[in-house]
Amino acid sequence: MTNANTNIHNLHPIFHPAAHYDSPRSVLNDNELSTPEKRIILSSWASDMYAVESCPWLREIPGMSHTVRLADILAALRKLDGDNDNDDPPRGGGVPMRLRRPWAAAERRAA
Repeated sequence: MTNANTNIHNLHPIFHPAAHYDSPRSVLNDNELSTPEKRIILSSWASDMYAVESCPWLREIPGMSHTVRLADILAALRKLDGDNDNDDPPRGGGVPMRLRRPWAAAERRAA
């Protein structure tokens, strides 16, 4: 039978991450977690389930004493993917694609 009074601080961080981490950066800096485990924690924090009702850019994680900015969580996830936060936004380029509009030719003929 499982002891319901188990101290959450003795559990593996992946089962109750808010008891072990106070920010996305602290998750990233934990060398005992694998990259997939870090991604699981950060992705769960980014979930809309934890969105603050009047401030959707904030997350209120149960067990954490303060709110966390969604931008910080997403930046940590990008860092796991090897993306640099200082990257320039993607530039436009290439040949613009024109969609064929069969009705346009008919309109030109009719005019």
